[in-house]
Amino acid sequence: MGKVRVLLLLLLAGALGAWFAFDLERYASLGFVQSQLAALQALKQEHFALTALVYFLVYVVMAALSIPGALLMTLLGGALFGVLWGTVIVSFASSIGATLAFVIARTLLLDWVQGRYGNRLEPINRGVRRDGGFYLFTIRMVPLFPYFLVNLLMSLTPISLRAFYIATQSGMLLATAVFVNAGSELARITSLAGLVSGPALFSIALVGAMPLLARLVVGALRRRKLRRPGKFDEAEVKA
Repeated sequence: MGKVRVLLLLLLAGALGAWFAFDLERYASLGFVQSQLAALQALKQEHFALTALVYFLVYVVMAALSIPGALLMTLLGGALFGVLWGTVIVSFASSIGATLAFVIARTLLLDWVQGRYGNRLEPINRGVRRDGGFYLFTIRMVPLFPYFLVNLLMSLTPISLRAFYIATQSGMLLATAVFVNAGSELARITSLAGLVSGPALFSIALVGAMPLLARLVVGALRRRKLRRPGKFDEAEVKA
C-alpha cells in the first residue's frame, strides 16, 4: 500500500506540475473553448465515436485529478453531442472520474484520518454506514457543494465504493441534464459565473433538497407517532 500511495502522490504532483508548466489553464477557459467550438463540431461530424471517446477520457482524467473545468466540459458536451448523447456521456464520465478521485483520496488519506480522529468521527461513521448512500444522493442533487470537495470528504467515511458510485451517478443526473442542455447555447454564453447563479441553480437545488426534506418530515411524523399513539394503536393495545 505504501508504494501505491507514493505512485499516486507522484501522479498528482506530475499533473499539478504540468498544469502550471504548460499553462494548461488557458485551454480550460470559456473563450478558448468557444473559439474552437466550430472546429470541434466539424470533427464530431466526421468522427463521432473518436470525438466522443477522446472527450470522455479527458473528462474522466480532469475529474479524477480534480482539475478545474467540470462545468465547462459539461457545457461542451451539450454543444458537441446534443442533450441525449451529451447527458449520457457526461453522466458516465463525471461519475467515473468522481469515483477515481474518491479512490485516490481514500487511498492517500483514509487510514490516517480514521486512525487520528476515529473516535470523534464515530457518530458520523455510524450515520454513513446506515444512510450514507441516501445522503450522498441528496448532496449530489444539490449543485451548491463543490464537486471535488464532496469526493474528498466522502472518501474519509466508511461509505462503500459501490454506494458512492450509484449515489453519484443518480444524484448528479438532473444537474447534468440541465447544464448539458444549456451547453447547446455554448457559443452565446458570456460568463460561467452567470450561468451557475440565479433561478436555474436555485430550482435544481430545490428539487435536490426534496428527498431530504421528505425524509425529515417522515422521520418527524414517525417519532411523534411513537410518542403519541393514535386511536387505532390504543385500540390494538386494549385488544
